[in-house]
Amino acid sequence: MVRKIDMRLLPITAIVYLLCYLDRSNIGNAKILNSSSNSDMQHATSMSDYQFTIALMAFLVAYSIFEAPSNLMLKIISPNRWIGFLVITFGALCAGIAGTHNFAGVTALRFFLGAAEAGAFPGLIFYFSLWYKQEERATRIAAFLCSATLAGAFGGALAYGVGHMNGAVGLEGWRWLFIFEGCPTVAVGVGIFFFLPSYPEQASWLTAEEKQLQRDRLGVNASASEDKKLSWSEIKDCLTTWRLYIHYIIYMGAGCGVASLSLFSPTIVAGLGYKDLRAQLFTVPPYAVAYVVTLGAAMISDRYKMRGPIAGISCMVAGIAFIIQACLPATAYVARYIFLIIATSGVFGGLPSLCAWVGDNVRSSTAGSLSTALNIAFSGPGQIVGVWIYRKQDAPAYRLGHAINAAFVIMSGTLSFGLMFYYRRLNRKMVGTSQQRWIA
Repeated sequence: MVRKIDMRLLPITAIVYLLCYLDRSNIGNAKILNSSSNSDMQHATSMSDYQFTIALMAFLVAYSIFEAPSNLMLKIISPNRWIGFLVITFGALCAGIAGTHNFAGVTALRFFLGAAEAGAFPGLIFYFSLWYKQEERATRIAAFLCSATLAGAFGGALAYGVGHMNGAVGLEGWRWLFIFEGCPTVAVGVGIFFFLPSYPEQASWLTAEEKQLQRDRLGVNASASEDKKLSWSEIKDCLTTWRLYIHYIIYMGAGCGVASLSLFSPTIVAGLGYKDLRAQLFTVPPYAVAYVVTLGAAMISDRYKMRGPIAGISCMVAGIAFIIQACLPATAYVARYIFLIIATSGVFGGLPSLCAWVGDNVRSSTAGSLSTALNIAFSGPGQIVGVWIYRKQDAPAYRLGHAINAAFVIMSGTLSFGLMFYYRRLNRKMVGTSQQRWIA
């Protein structure tokens, strides 16, 4: 039965997040696409480096503000309708950026893009809690989260191909990039209304016996489809539980690395001596390796019910890789590229465990929806830092950016180990009781 659910849910959720990540990060590719002929996005829109960074930040501000409200809407409105609406909206906004000609237009559409995408990631995580047990979630989250790393690889390859269309029908290559990534997203959003099931009891492809088995397996989350009201007491409890804020701070640290690598990988690779279209192509291997690492780490996390150790080790590995990059000489191109691959794998490798961890340790569907959204929302400040740290004047080594990333992910790794020991201590005190144990 679980395999049957996997076959239905995982492909479409992976496609949704692949398109979501492409639509948010393609601006990093657009920044340098066809730069050798001054046909890149920055030249076409006459944006300064400072204005370009503001446009990046506008997305993250909206992303943080609308995270929690969007996820609470998911509980009120059926998941397929709300997720479908969000996908159609951010696909249309992405395609719309192709028609911008100035800083104001780009920034406005990036803000609304952030508002639309805010609910996609936490929404999918909460959606999986309606279908999977705790020890099944990290691997499934990784299945669609890995599409973010795949998007990084695919985005670079697509930008390389689209770059050869520069000037076609009078449009620069970067405009074609937004069109080719936005329009298919709208089509997928329409399909979600018809093909993404909202709840197990509504799935026509599950037998009556399988539906009952789902209710028995999921316990409290099995009633989430029936209870569409918000519990304000559960919301208050979620907002005043201090240990959840440790989860949020950990994810905030990881968010700095995720945002900076997603948006500036082409720029970092350009600092390794690869220019224009070749820089796009060489962004592919770091994400391809990260895909394998992230999926493997999530499977280990589920199999052994380990969230803290996987997240902590991943962050520490990324931190060490960033430190080494900051210390290497600017001409050590091969070594810097290898440690960029390791850093990317470390940053993304811990994300499925961190996303599943916070939902594992709450006891109601309202708290699960809100805590998942807040976990992602708190990454906003970290991501905002991430858009500022790879400065043009620091090229080609970008020592400051690597050092700041190292500090953030090492903080996250340290807190992950600390929270793990805290949950293990709570579990030792519960020996001999029938209380539900905490996931460490």
